[in-house]
Amino acid sequence: MGKKLKRGQAGNTVQYMTRTQAMRKLQVKLSVFRRLCILKGIHPREPKKKSQGQNKTYYHTKDISFLAHDPLLSKFRDQWSFEKKIKKARAKKNRSLADSLAKRRPTYRIDHLVKERYPAFVDALRDLDDPLTMTHLFASLPAESSHDIPAKVVANAKRLSMEFQAYVVRAHALRKVFVSVKGFYYQADIQGQAVTWLVPHNLTQVLPADVDYRVMLTFLEFYQTLLQFVNYKLYHSLSVHYPPVLDSKLEEAAAGLASIMHDIAQHKPHKQPLQAELTDKQTDTQADTAVLDLQALPAAVQARLQDSQAAAGAASREEDDEELGEIDSGGDDSDGDALSLQEEAAATAAGSDSVAGVSPQVEAGSRAIVAVDPASRQASPAAEPSHAVVDSIAGGALRVQDDDDAGICERLFKGLVFFLGREVPREQLLFVVRAFGGVVAWQGEGSPLPESDDSITHQIVDRPSQGHKFLSRHYVQPQWVFDSANFRVLAQPELYAVGVVPPPHLSPFVQNEEEGYVPDYLQTMLKLQGQAQAARKRAAGTMDQYTFIAEDAETTDQAGSLPALQPVSAEELYKNELAQEMQAGSEDEELADTQQTAAPAAVPDLDPEATVMMTRKQRGLYNAMQRGLSKKRQRAESLQAKAKKLKQPS
Repeated sequence: MGKKLKRGQAGNTVQYMTRTQAMRKLQVKLSVFRRLCILKGIHPREPKKKSQGQNKTYYHTKDISFLAHDPLLSKFRDQWSFEKKIKKARAKKNRSLADSLAKRRPTYRIDHLVKERYPAFVDALRDLDDPLTMTHLFASLPAESSHDIPAKVVANAKRLSMEFQAYVVRAHALRKVFVSVKGFYYQADIQGQAVTWLVPHNLTQVLPADVDYRVMLTFLEFYQTLLQFVNYKLYHSLSVHYPPVLDSKLEEAAAGLASIMHDIAQHKPHKQPLQAELTDKQTDTQADTAVLDLQALPAAVQARLQDSQAAAGAASREEDDEELGEIDSGGDDSDGDALSLQEEAAATAAGSDSVAGVSPQVEAGSRAIVAVDPASRQASPAAEPSHAVVDSIAGGALRVQDDDDAGICERLFKGLVFFLGREVPREQLLFVVRAFGGVVAWQGEGSPLPESDDSITHQIVDRPSQGHKFLSRHYVQPQWVFDSANFRVLAQPELYAVGVVPPPHLSPFVQNEEEGYVPDYLQTMLKLQGQAQAARKRAAGTMDQYTFIAEDAETTDQAGSLPALQPVSAEELYKNELAQEMQAGSEDEELADTQQTAAPAAVPDLDPEATVMMTRKQRGLYNAMQRGLSKKRQRAESLQAKAKKLKQPS
């Protein structure tokens, strides 16, 4: 028989202690204890049996021992003693002694706490949501002495938030945007981790009196140190020095994010009209040089290129419209297609690398097309160079692979120039547009372009009417930018025109199919996504055609004989690939149907007699699942009824 233990030597009494007992053990007051727990990440516990009472806060004994060995505890004790000395000197009217003691007040650092709580960098990225939200909140708050909010803390929070946004813009990591009553919700993909944070609206903040700002400042103190570590690591992953240098002129002009992006983004200012003409002449010269360099290609490649040009010229425009609907594939101009193939062949022979399969000549051509009137582009598609395939739905991400979401986000607004009105949220729109590859200008100092510049393609306004309008640009509301970014397509600008009630702003954070209700406008945007995917597949099929011809020509040149092969056009190649994908999809559907018939449903609708054989726990779980499904169905039905009621004429 073992030794009988006395009461209070084992169990919950020994493993847990109350907050008062913990403060006595550490010999600190309540404010210091709370601050120490926040910085160290110690949380209260809920024991099964509360031996000291039900209405008390309990901590684990090991957590308190962990706090007792931290060097911060001695620093807080030294600060407490200095505060008592300063208070005593002020009571004796000895100001010189009080000032000297205040200057020699002991300081501390919490860098070791960041390394202690986040051993790996991925752990810090996973816990970055709250630090970013808190930092952006204090960046928008006023520095009021009545609430003990120092101006230095607000300025530091503003600097850290801009540094993080500048990294997101430079890395093109932004994925989702949603505007709500609380503010702007953002989600970025940072090294494979989804980071979501909230940015308040740029309005005058009213500080409530029932909030303990000292606790929030303690959290902010740790979060700012964590953000400094994270920003340093992220900047060095891009080979950019940290901290970035602010542009003094843009900072004085209150340019915000633009002042810090001037250093990190290494963004070249947009060309003025005279510079654009010089650039166009250089581009034409480079294109002519590329055509002349075709003579240096093997004879087999030149012969295959001529065959492909003839096949592409015989393609019917009506068949293209039937396949892709409203998408302008640029296949009408046979000469332009021949030139694009020749330029791609010249670029491949020269061994030049390009982003997403686009040659430098194509890049320059797409930038030169920006200033063209959209109406004239739709009226005469043959007037623009076909080697720079411009699509009104896919945007600048036309030649990006369909499964490359990061590449689509990087080049969605490529070649578009936006001008922001005075009434729109400039910082948020600047952040989103630059993150998706666009160029932004605004009214005021620091803007790279004036409002009268001909290269501006879209002007963002948020007013009932627009007096003076330029015919060469679209006038849209700010929601157009957010919806286009969320769905990875360029939405129809007519739906977001000035003075028009825009479509509903759908949240990208909601899984509509799982909720059981799909809004009508979501179906419209999904159709646009399908058209954009078809356009990207067509562009990829054009490149695959040339790759097939060039590789086959090289092999035949090595063999010394050239067999007579039938030329394959881009349309036929796309049809064959589409048929193969449909056949594979039908096989997958049959396999999925067989698996669904073999496997039971997740939540079967059982008879009352079948539930009799269940245990009480199983029956309760089944009933809870059925209640959840019924609530979801009721919510979907109510939403459908509301949508139907809104469609009815009043």
